[in-house]
Amino acid sequence: MADNAHDILEWDGPAIGLLDLDAFFASVEQLDHPEWRGLPVIVGGSADHRGVVSTASYEARRYGVHSAMPSAQARRLCPQAIWTQGNFARYREMSSAVMDILLAETPLVEQVSIDEAFFDVTPGRFSRENPIEICRRVQTRVAALGVSCSIGLGVNKTVAKIASERDKPRGLTVVFPGTQASFLAPLPVGAMSGVGPATEKRLATMGIHTLGDLARASTSELRAALGVTGPRLVERAAGLETSHVTERAMPEEVKSVSNERTFDHDLTRGDEVRAAVLHIAAMTGRRLRRKGLEGSTVTLKLRYADLHVRTAQRQLPSPTNDEHVFGPVAVDLLRGLWHEGTPVRLVGVGISDFSDGRGQQMGLFDEVTEDSGSHHRDQASLAKLTDALRDRFGDDAVSYGRDLRFRDHTTGTAPMGKNDA
Repeated sequence: MADNAHDILEWDGPAIGLLDLDAFFASVEQLDHPEWRGLPVIVGGSADHRGVVSTASYEARRYGVHSAMPSAQARRLCPQAIWTQGNFARYREMSSAVMDILLAETPLVEQVSIDEAFFDVTPGRFSRENPIEICRRVQTRVAALGVSCSIGLGVNKTVAKIASERDKPRGLTVVFPGTQASFLAPLPVGAMSGVGPATEKRLATMGIHTLGDLARASTSELRAALGVTGPRLVERAAGLETSHVTERAMPEEVKSVSNERTFDHDLTRGDEVRAAVLHIAAMTGRRLRRKGLEGSTVTLKLRYADLHVRTAQRQLPSPTNDEHVFGPVAVDLLRGLWHEGTPVRLVGVGISDFSDGRGQQMGLFDEVTEDSGSHHRDQASLAKLTDALRDRFGDDAVSYGRDLRFRDHTTGTAPMGKNDA
């Protein structure tokens, strides 16, 4: 709803933008492979090994393909598509370049995923320029990188998020101050983040179908039905949310680092499951070292063949990023989650509760001998050497037996953190 006539209007109040990169992974692939431009491209796991679509280009979406769709279904809908498992290092590089463009406009940039970020361009805070012009400049600079983005601009995060999804790709949807209630009112309640299928169904039983209905609802009734989140949803649906964009989190503010993989066949034997846990733990350890993080809580996640998920955690004596330390702990957690013969579809290992690793106090009964200390240092050195060789020569340059075991038996779909649009 931005046009030249609106540009003469002065922006009065907060100006929050949400930048969403269009079909990001697929767009980067088309950028790096010019011969793929204009063709349906799917980034995701193997259709023969329980893979899932991570991103589909707009050409593929015309056939009904979308994020989170099983790869086998996507192949049936669009058999001529070009498939790739993706280059996540390249995606991170491009994402960083886009975030730098936003940071050149305002220090208040809150990246919420690899392809999405809120930014605050409230007039008078860091610039007196019209926020619409800033958004247009951002889109032009992003396009110069070879990809495109859609931007929603409004007075708070809820409005900006919904607006960013209204006109894709390359859209700029502006909701001027004072118009947010009328913008939101006709939309279904499911258009607002935080309203999932269960909440949407519960609201429907109360006769609440649109955000306008929700904005007019009794806060006391919503509190009784949904708890403390009820009144908050009413406030957001009315466009009255007050948002604060926080600066991009530094590495030490990361809450957790994890890896998970879905296997192309269910794991049922103890040796298979234990090897899978150590395999995923090694991947998590490498990510931790890349980020310079050490954590003191290990989490094991299992998804069974019936799609039921269970997790278990354990506190470590001291922070670490060495899978030789936390991997065996993750394996030990299996005892409370899994029994021999139970089919396992997915394994995940995560580390949280980060520290800089300095000044750790030993436990009262911790025993450290010269041999054990030397063994730990040798393991840590081995992990770092393995990282260096893989960074230089590729992930397959050095492999343990457990890694070789699973090299060709995962779906090829890595967790994305969100379904990118």
